[in-house]
Amino acid sequence: MPKIPRLAVPAVLTATALATWIAPAPALAAGPAGAAALAANQASHLQAADLTWNESDVTAVTLTGSSATTSSPNVTVSGSTVTVTAAGAYRFTGSLTNGQIVVNSTGTGLVRLILNGVTVTGSTGAVNVVAADEVLLFLQAGSTNRLTDGTASADGPIASAADLTIAGTGSLTVTGNANDAINVKDGLVIAGGTITATAPDDAIRGQDYVIVSGGAITATAGGDGLKSDNADDATRGYVAVAGGTVNVTATGDAITGETDVIVNGGTITAKAGGGSTVTPGEASTKGLKAGVLLVISDGTTTVDSSDDGLHSNASLTVDGGSARIATGDDGVHAETNVNIAGGTVNVTKSYEGVEGLKVLVTGGSVTATASDDAVNASDPAYGEMQNSPNALIRVTGGTVVVGGGTDGLDSNGALTIGGGTVVVTGSATRGGGEGGLDSNGALTITGGTLISSGISATTSTLPSSGQGWVSVTFSANQPAGTVVHLATTSGTQIASYQPTKAFRGVVFSSSQITRGTVYAIRTGGSVSGTAVGGGLYTGGTLSGTQVATVTAGVR
Repeated sequence: MPKIPRLAVPAVLTATALATWIAPAPALAAGPAGAAALAANQASHLQAADLTWNESDVTAVTLTGSSATTSSPNVTVSGSTVTVTAAGAYRFTGSLTNGQIVVNSTGTGLVRLILNGVTVTGSTGAVNVVAADEVLLFLQAGSTNRLTDGTASADGPIASAADLTIAGTGSLTVTGNANDAINVKDGLVIAGGTITATAPDDAIRGQDYVIVSGGAITATAGGDGLKSDNADDATRGYVAVAGGTVNVTATGDAITGETDVIVNGGTITAKAGGGSTVTPGEASTKGLKAGVLLVISDGTTTVDSSDDGLHSNASLTVDGGSARIATGDDGVHAETNVNIAGGTVNVTKSYEGVEGLKVLVTGGSVTATASDDAVNASDPAYGEMQNSPNALIRVTGGTVVVGGGTDGLDSNGALTIGGGTVVVTGSATRGGGEGGLDSNGALTITGGTLISSGISATTSTLPSSGQGWVSVTFSANQPAGTVVHLATTSGTQIASYQPTKAFRGVVFSSSQITRGTVYAIRTGGSVSGTAVGGGLYTGGTLSGTQVATVTAGVR
């Protein structure tokens, strides 16, 4: 049976509390992609049995400043170095100055280090796992624990050559002064505790994986925040957040996985490279960065980054949860496909809002504000004005409300609207090659509700088949906030629209538009009806003054 990561650790592990802890959290709007990605990776080493023990089996170890006392034959004391040599449960209290707790257990079984008010300062590290089957660092309820290394430390205050779990409900402050704060060469699971990790390089590193299923983490890093960097095994090198809270401030990337970054729950607040007001440089300063797959299926993610907010070197999927992103570069970026099937993506500030070779929206909600393109399907193998057979923007469901400083939806290949609701604004100052809709390939509209505005509502040729559409170009630019109404010539309002940016052209398409039918365009008055988003309302009471008539499907 694979080992399954759990969600949190109760303060007292009674039978009732344990049963509650093991029970899965109720599913809300979670998508399936996160669970599928976890199943494809190396399983967590943590099991429920790791967190239960008999109190009578616990050995006391008292740290006395420069030494320690204990009755256990499995603990040796040499000056200020305290070494655990066998599996078992050991409760540590007290402090060590210029000392270290070492685990060197060559036999089988779990080593449990129960910290109950421990302060250890060591020039080359505070807790060092040299060898063990597996180690649990348990933070006893109500305890405050501090681990610090010196500037000569190679690996960090916590260094482990074995799988390590941090759990419990106490607090732990880990301060690295040379490299990392928590440095695990196998898998790391954080299932509980209030953990503060600070380091000049990476704050929290698990080479095989980092799994956060509970607790409250505050990480401050001169390098990366949470990191997994196994490049030799496709099933390892991932970071997964399934519960708890993670607050990261990093000079480099906030959360980065050599393979995957998976968000399946919890709350993440990530700041990278000084935040969205800082111009990105050569160094990677991304919010969440994956080498293969980035998935958000549940939880709440907030990113403020200099470089990309959500980034994958291959593909990226959002099918649940929420992501709010402010960035100095791309809000959401994947080198291959961006798939949005559920959840909420809100890019509040960006250079380009959502970018990939293919951007496919089948559900959920996407809002994006960009100084360049709001949504961009880009193929680096083709020139900017060439029609790529690989690039594609396709919306078949969900809601997309985006505004670009140049283009709203910009595809180097095809652009397809087949469902959902799309409200898009292009440049408020430039027309010509910039528009709400801009594709080098064919524009296809077969379903859904679409409205596009800008100095040019579209630079693409509107389709001669498919769902009906109307297009109007005013004789002069219209100021932001101008209300435009689309109605039948008999006086029935179909839609009203109040864009937040200046515009000259408007394109509207929905199932209510019939090709060849004449419709009335009005301006002024007020918006009314059912709010669709982005200033678009359908139905409602007709108002304003008629300024033109247009025939649906006629360019």
